[in-house]
Amino acid sequence: MTIWEDYLKQLKEEEINELEKNNTLIEKFSSFIQNQNICSKITFHYKRPIGIVAEYSNILGELTTDIEQDKEGLFSWRKLQVFFERKEFGSGFLTNGKYMIMAHEYFRRGYAKSNNYAPNFIDIFWALNDENIDAYIALDINRVRIDIDNGFYMERDRWFGADFNNDIQEIEDGVLKFRPPVNLDETMIEMFFSSVYALDIMWYTTSDNIKVFQAEEFKVDTVLIEENGVKYHPVRYIHAEYDIKNNHFRHFDGAIELYTSDEYFARRDKNFNHKAKGIEQIKPNSIKLFKLNGEISVDLWIEFISHFLSANPLVMEYFSGDYPQHIKEALAKLDSL
Repeated sequence: MTIWEDYLKQLKEEEINELEKNNTLIEKFSSFIQNQNICSKITFHYKRPIGIVAEYSNILGELTTDIEQDKEGLFSWRKLQVFFERKEFGSGFLTNGKYMIMAHEYFRRGYAKSNNYAPNFIDIFWALNDENIDAYIALDINRVRIDIDNGFYMERDRWFGADFNNDIQEIEDGVLKFRPPVNLDETMIEMFFSSVYALDIMWYTTSDNIKVFQAEEFKVDTVLIEENGVKYHPVRYIHAEYDIKNNHFRHFDGAIELYTSDEYFARRDKNFNHKAKGIEQIKPNSIKLFKLNGEISVDLWIEFISHFLSANPLVMEYFSGDYPQHIKEALAKLDSL
């Protein structure tokens, strides 16, 4: 048995033990939903970074009619806090006393539903409390956590927000492309750049004085996720609109774009101009993860971007002109070898 197989076996044994230990809790939750038609079809799982979860297709929609998704599949952050409450040290989780709802799995490390949330985007969003911003978030609609009184698995990263010139209207329109140093192999790119292959950025100004920002983050081709039985290359996408007259962002959203293999290889070495024009237009499927409308400050916009594109030094390279210090030190050591 390999080390990896032994590790997976240990995780499975841990899950079985935790479910047995919490059988009373599982029976209590089953009793709570016994009048629901879904009761006999729910499966229960234990994941160390999450806890004990009840899983069923759209279980969130079956359990509550108090909250609804908008046309983009997002939930109003303001309304969520009417029916659910935040728990201390519980970023990504909200509870109504019966169960916990969770932010979407694509906010988690590696887009994997068994991992903890990638720092620190969800922490920042969960702390958002600004009456001038109408915020929306994607939720995990297929799972709820039922051990509401237990603690949370904490992880930390060396990743912080970046400095930036706040004078957005002075930024020139155009496209930019950032890549890790060409001398790094894929293992080093995974280690120091979180498997990021490229970061594409575009600014343009509309006729009504709105400055539009777009960004796409491409991972290396070995990073894949599965949706409805199909494997895709996940690309984080950001869109924002800056109101030049009123000196603030009026809209800001983020999504995961799902590129087929053909779309991915046709697009990743090109830029936004290639995506938008000509006979080779590429229009991947997209899953919206969050959006903010209202008076959004440049500082808040930068902070959200820095953590939505978590552990990507290319973001700081764009905002500040340099890599984070620990990346610079690591690259300097590699160059000296």
